[in-house]
Amino acid sequence: MHIELSKDKLYFSIGEVAEAFDVNASLIRFWDKEFDILKPKKNAKGNRMFTQEDVKNLQLIYHLVKERGFTLEGAKTHLKEGQKKTLDKFDIISKLEGIKAELANIKNNL
Repeated sequence: MHIELSKDKLYFSIGEVAEAFDVNASLIRFWDKEFDILKPKKNAKGNRMFTQEDVKNLQLIYHLVKERGFTLEGAKTHLKEGQKKTLDKFDIISKLEGIKAELANIKNNL
């Protein structure tokens, strides 16, 4: 999974987030209701605006539910019991995937 969202922006709309994760906005809304670690702000119209921290937490939720096959309850428990440990592992995996993609790109350009 590789999420393409600008590191310079402070807030992202639900549409931008859903597109980056290649999921429906309804799934992002559902996860927002289900997971306490997500705390998007709401603008004057009541639209959710996700921070960089929210996006990072969504990546973690996506990883647990979509890639590792956790149930929602299992993912919630996992996050509560070992959030720091899980985030550290997830960061390492993400960095390694980025390095792998970069190396593959270099190999293809040889």
